[in-house]
Amino acid sequence: MRVTYGAYALGLFIRGLLFSGAHAAPQVAYMKVSSFDGNVTDEELKSFNDFVATLNPGPDNKGNEWAQGHSGEQTKAMGLVYQISGQQETLDGMLRFCDAVLSERNDLAKAPTGGEQGDPVGHLASCASLILKTDKLHDQKVTIGDPHEYGATYLERARTYLKEADASMSNHILKRLLDVSNGNKIYFAKDSPYMKGKAVPWNQQMMFNYAFMNLCRAHRILNDNPALLGKYKSLIVASMNWFFYGGGVKTEESKKGNPVYNWGYTMPKTSGEDSNHGSLDVAGFYRTYVDGNYGITADQMKPFANMFVDVMTLGKEKYAGTVDDQIKDGHANATTNICSGYLLLAEFRPDAYKDMMSVDLTVGKCTKSADTFSRFLWVKHQRANAK
Repeated sequence: MRVTYGAYALGLFIRGLLFSGAHAAPQVAYMKVSSFDGNVTDEELKSFNDFVATLNPGPDNKGNEWAQGHSGEQTKAMGLVYQISGQQETLDGMLRFCDAVLSERNDLAKAPTGGEQGDPVGHLASCASLILKTDKLHDQKVTIGDPHEYGATYLERARTYLKEADASMSNHILKRLLDVSNGNKIYFAKDSPYMKGKAVPWNQQMMFNYAFMNLCRAHRILNDNPALLGKYKSLIVASMNWFFYGGGVKTEESKKGNPVYNWGYTMPKTSGEDSNHGSLDVAGFYRTYVDGNYGITADQMKPFANMFVDVMTLGKEKYAGTVDDQIKDGHANATTNICSGYLLLAEFRPDAYKDMMSVDLTVGKCTKSADTFSRFLWVKHQRANAK
């Protein structure tokens, strides 16, 4: 089979659709904040699962639905919450979405496409790695059934997800879309319809790294392909080194005397990343830090947090449009809410934790933003279980 996509289409999996999000079914459910302090509560987890049960995955990807669109963010939220709770209901919701994104694959793209297709691969690999880590599920029949014949048991389903994710990497992303010949740094191929031969923007590098990282996790658990694992890991390491040690970021001093980062949308730009893409960047760097296999430390993460608290926070519910305190148009416009990737930084600035979370969340109240709620739960969990 073959398929034709636009510049941002997901050549690996997705046919393309209107940016409609994961459409809610007629039931009404919301996620509820029980408290800002202490352990994540049963009430919070139940409200998350109840909300996820009302969602339907987007039918394909126009508007980057499976990347930073609703279906993509909701899939990541399920994976994050499952790591907190270990509740099978949460994982089953993620399987439902991963079955959908894989079923929407038409075939590998004939030519290079855009940069957001790392995320669908990452979703499959993330779900596979979570299943593989949960030994007790391996031989159980998948609760939601097997309508696409991807595997009747959880282990079989994980192996299918991993196999298809590897195929997309080997047969499209690393074969046609990207050029990693320059020390494993991630550039677009010279014949790419998008940013021909140029460095992949940081937010899109984080999408590819999300895929590479979860593929590494899955292969590490299976111990089945050390060469491929090493290849994926080398690409993440190169990306991190390029940013932190290769001129991708500048360390400056805020007016409060704290070290802060300033970086650009893509190399060779080194300043003025916009708020929207900066949130995606930060979420990706945070994932790499939490994984623990790539040398990213809390000390390296803190200047991101200082940047948000000292530079981007202009006042009560007013945030700059760029990481260096500018207000421009479009993605770089000022906001009254916090793009959810920045919420993860509250782990490194506990003095700002409640101020950051209370902008878009209220104790005893509800939200319909899965990415905001899941990231709040994650930081709450990290705080409660800090050693």
